[in-house]
Amino acid sequence: MVRNYGFLVCIIVIVMDVVAGILGIQAEIAQNKVKDLKMWVLECRDPSYEAFKLGLSASILLALAHAISHFLGGCICIKSKEEYKRATSNRQLAMLFLIFSWILLGAAFCMLIIGTLANSRSRESCGLSNHRFLSIGGILCFIHGLFTVAYYVSATAITGEQK
Repeated sequence: MVRNYGFLVCIIVIVMDVVAGILGIQAEIAQNKVKDLKMWVLECRDPSYEAFKLGLSASILLALAHAISHFLGGCICIKSKEEYKRATSNRQLAMLFLIFSWILLGAAFCMLIIGTLANSRSRESCGLSNHRFLSIGGILCFIHGLFTVAYYVSATAITGEQK
C-alpha cells in the first residue's frame, strides 16, 4: 500500500521556515537589547550571545527546510528555452518556483549569517550601523517557505503526471 506523505512534508517545511523566521526576528530583538554608543553613522556595541545563538539556529533551520523540500521534491531540470516553451505548465511553474526558492534561500541565508557573525565577536565592535539584517532574514524565511512548498507541490505533480 502506497502512502502519500506530501501533506506532511509541506507542513514540516512550512513549520521549519516559520520557526526560522521567528528565530531571526527574536535574534534582532535580542541584538537591540545590547547597549550601544552611536555617533552619526558609526556605532559601537557589545555583541549579543543570545542573538548569535538565535541567528545560527534560524540559519540551520532555513537550510534544513530547503534541503528537505528539494531532496524529496526531486530535480526538475529544463535545459533550453525551447524545452521550456514545450514543457507543461506544471513543469514551468516548478522551474519558476525552483529559481525563486534558491534566490530567497541565498538572500535570507546571507542576511541571517551577516547578522549572526556581527554578534559572534568576543569584544566590542565599532563600525557602520548594521541593524535589521536578522529581521530581514527572518521575514525572507517566511517568503522562502511559500515558494519552497509551491516548488514541492509542483514537482510532485510532475512526478504524478509522468506515472
